[in-house]
Amino acid sequence: MLGLPKEASTNHLKDYKKGFNTMKLIIAYIQPQKLNDVKQALYEKDIFKLSVTNALGCGQQKGYHENYRGADVEVNLLKKVRVEIAVNEEYFQTTIDTVIEAARTGNIGDGKIFVLPMEECYRIRTGETGNDAIG
Repeated sequence: MLGLPKEASTNHLKDYKKGFNTMKLIIAYIQPQKLNDVKQALYEKDIFKLSVTNALGCGQQKGYHENYRGADVEVNLLKKVRVEIAVNEEYFQTTIDTVIEAARTGNIGDGKIFVLPMEECYRIRTGETGNDAIG
């Protein structure tokens, strides 16, 4: 950037950021009974593309004890649902806020959200890449 006017160097950074990949992968672990609430809330915000997987995990809940055939059994891996949502920057904060609002009960065990940068996305059917492939 030596020898360039100040506004030229700033424009170069704006162009770089504009072309920079801003896709995110949001991974939310939520209570199974909140899945329909989360899906419905996302649909109302025009967020339709997601993947759902059943998961087992433990955190602050630390599990519970139950009696099974006369024996005390510690259950420390609790049922959760893993929801994965790939989004462009424009839907990122809306998606986070919507999942939190729909999944929150106020109790321990409501879940966690992880956000990962997504380097690339490919749509197999059309060959589209990047933001266009996410939709």
